Parts: sequence; structure tokens; C-alpha cells
Amino acid sequence: MTEKTSPATKGRRIHLIDAARGMALIAMAIYHFVWDLDFFGYVSPGLSTRGGWAIFAHLDAASFLFLAGYSLWMAHGASLRPRSFLKRLAILAAASLAITAVSFFATPNAIIYFGILHIIAVASVIGLLFRKVPAVVTLVIAALALLAPHLMRFDALDPRYLAWIGMAAHPYPSSDYVPLLPWIAPFLAGFAASKLTLSWLRRQKQLPAQENPLTFLGRHSLIFYLVHQPVLYGLVYAATLVAPPNPAPAYLSACQATCAQTDEADFCRSYCACTLEALEQEGLLAPLMQNRTGDEDAVALGRIAMSCSIR
Repeated sequence: MTEKTSPATKGRRIHLIDAARGMALIAMAIYHFVWDLDFFGYVSPGLSTRGGWAIFAHLDAASFLFLAGYSLWMAHGASLRPRSFLKRLAILAAASLAITAVSFFATPNAIIYFGILHIIAVASVIGLLFRKVPAVVTLVIAALALLAPHLMRFDALDPRYLAWIGMAAHPYPSSDYVPLLPWIAPFLAGFAASKLTLSWLRRQKQLPAQENPLTFLGRHSLIFYLVHQPVLYGLVYAATLVAPPNPAPAYLSACQATCAQTDEADFCRSYCACTLEALEQEGLLAPLMQNRTGDEDAVALGRIAMSCSIR
């Protein structure tokens, strides 16, 4: 028999959930700052998308979605409040469209057509379908959703208007690609976990005992999410005006990656080092990396490439 909770206990905010959401937001801000440094060339090219930072980003996104699923059951599981749900959904949809629009101008080669807010909006609708589904069944479906895109992919799902499903063979690049599969898995896992633990959690002492900056962030997660990246991006961009990053590492990385497609590694290292030195001497490195070279530079670039290839 399930122990009943008083109305006051049932309706109170749970500081632990708010604090966990706050920590996930701080982790997200840290990752986005590293991404900005990568984008503007202050760190090793591709640092934010490989190794430990890639794992960090995936774990943080999963925790954020888990908490979103947990919160959906908290707010609407036992008793759906249509007006409140639709209001929140409309805000998420508007914020998602705004992010897509901004990314169209900020990162036109990697438009955010289905990012974390997009999936939270869609998963929230799907989550309501699981209100009457047993938690164990929901967890099984979450596991299947996690595995599905690793087992099956289809060329027909490559276009952006279908790639959001998550089973595209060659999805378009994006600065924040969080497709439905497999990323609805942590959302459904959080939804099921909330079903199983929420009644127990409400009966426990508040942890932390008092409101603090983390719980404040957790209670205002959408505002923080929408504001933090433009602020961080703007700060790093401002830094490029005062102390521009050294473009040499990015050039070497791009040069060697391109060269390695047709030539041996030893030749590529020698060729790229040679062209880098020549480009720096003639003041063409920065214009080349910023796509600001014109027809008048073509002769010099051709000469550099030729002389370095025959050394």
C-alpha cells in the first residue's frame, strides 16, 4: 500500500531536483565555453568534439534530459494540467525556433535544426503517452530507443526534416544535434524513475535544506539556457578583437587532414609546416583562415603550394 502525502508535501518544490538541474546547467555552460574557444581557435581544433569533452557533453545532455523527464511526471503525471502543459510547450517551441533562427546566421554551416530544447518539446508530448504505462515497460522502451539508431540507419532519413528522428545515415552537420533517437531514452528513463521514486522523495527531508544559487538556477533553467551561450559567445568574440587567437594550430590540423587523404603522413607534415612558414612570412595565414583571400592572392598561394610540394 502506497503511503499518502499531505497536500503541502505533494505541492512543494524538491530542492534536490532543482539543484541537480542547476548543476547540469553549469556543466552545460562549461562545455559551451570550451566549444566557443574551439570555434574561435583558442584551443586545439576539434577539442570540444572528441575525447573527454565529447563524453562530458553527452553525459551532461543525458542528465538534463533525465531531469526533464523526471520533472514531467512530477508536474503532470498523476494529474495532467492541460493549460500549464500547453503554456510550457509553447514556450519551448518558441525558444527552439528562436535558436534555429539565430544559428542560421551565427553558424550557417551547422544550423541547429534539432537541439536539446527541440527534443525536450517533442519528448514532453510523447512522454504524456506513457502516463498510464508501467514504469518497467517505459524503461524497456527507453533501452530500445537507446539501441535503435546504432542498429539501423537509413539514407531516406538524411534530410533535415527527417533527420530529427535520429536514424539518418548521413545527417546534416549541426552545432547541437540531439535527435529523438537515442536521446528520448534518458528522458523516458527519468519519467519512469520519477514514477518509482517521487512519492518516496517527497517524504524525505529537503536536501539542500535551504534555497541556494544552484536551486535558483534550477528553477529558472530555460532563461539561463537561452542567455548563457550568447553571453559566452559574445565574450569570446570580444576577446578575438583584443587578443586574436593564433591560427597556426588550426591551419596545421586542417592542412594535414586534407593532405592525408591523398599523400603519406611524412610528406603531409613537411608540406604543411613549409606552407605555414611561407604563409606567415607573406602575411597570408590569417586572411586564408578567415576566407578573406582574393584573386590578387591566388598567384602567391599557388607559388607557395608548388614550392613546398617539391621540397
